[in-house]
Amino acid sequence: MKLGTLKDDSRDGALVVVSKDLRHAVITYDVAPTLQSALDDWDYLAPLLQQIYEDLNRSAGSRAFELDPRRLAAPLPRAYQWLDASAYLPHVELMRKARGAAMPEDAKKIPLMYQGDSGDFIGPCDPIDADEAWGIDLEAEVAVFLGDVPLGVKPERAGEHIRLLALANDVSLRNLIPAELARGFGFVHGKGATAFSPVAVTPDELGDAWNGRKLARPVSVRVNERSLGTPDSGTDMQFDFPHLIAHAARTRRLGAGTVLGSGTISNHGHGAGCACLAEIRALETLRNGKPETPWLKPGDRVRIEMFDASGQSIFGAIDQQVRQCAPAHPPRPVQESGE
Repeated sequence: MKLGTLKDDSRDGALVVVSKDLRHAVITYDVAPTLQSALDDWDYLAPLLQQIYEDLNRSAGSRAFELDPRRLAAPLPRAYQWLDASAYLPHVELMRKARGAAMPEDAKKIPLMYQGDSGDFIGPCDPIDADEAWGIDLEAEVAVFLGDVPLGVKPERAGEHIRLLALANDVSLRNLIPAELARGFGFVHGKGATAFSPVAVTPDELGDAWNGRKLARPVSVRVNERSLGTPDSGTDMQFDFPHLIAHAARTRRLGAGTVLGSGTISNHGHGAGCACLAEIRALETLRNGKPETPWLKPGDRVRIEMFDASGQSIFGAIDQQVRQCAPAHPPRPVQESGE
């Protein structure tokens, strides 16, 4: 089934079941008022929501309304936890090569992961509010929404706790990242508000593209009229989702409603293109000695979408426009950074 959150006058919005073709929706206040409430009691509530989904796909009915993605918040407008990995080694390798840095010795054994801001996820059509001087970039990712995960879960059992999948735009402010990383304590200012696709879907919606560990479909990434690429999310993912979940739960439980991102989708050789501007700039630097592609600027439009084998949009599109916010302290001169 496909689930979304309709914006209203509350912090968490109203849960909606969305039709397979993304055209209609039904508010589910009588079953679960919010997605978080559904995740909290998933085993009981998911079958009830599934019945609504099946009924909606058969006939829109009197409760259904035409869905406008601009009215949607992120599927979870705020979450108990947002963990973002860098599971695609081609991305890490390229970014480090461009700045002359070596790969960590354990890069193929231990995933990179940070804990980011989960208090203000934004909707698929909400603006990217940032200062152009910060070096605004997009990052197309796949994300999973989890149920309760026990401390110390093993990879072979971790996938059992995946409830939903979605696309994410993990906005990066590239000019702010290097100074933060140099201080040795991770991201704060270098990551803007993360946007999510209009809907999150249960794994069964993905058919053969989902094997319980990876989602194997190309993601379409565009800026204005330019296609950045269509890298495949199931290719070259060094750490699959069960391994990422087990890594995150090594020393703590993960509560229902935790969201975990894959990191920038990236394939070896980059023949299918890129899912962020940083990779394009890194390739230009290696080829020409300097980057040519600018970061995002006010007015630019970002579109991230994934289609099934028949050409149907799976999650709907992240379709955002960059909006200049009030300028803050100017960034220091920086070196390109990316993971």
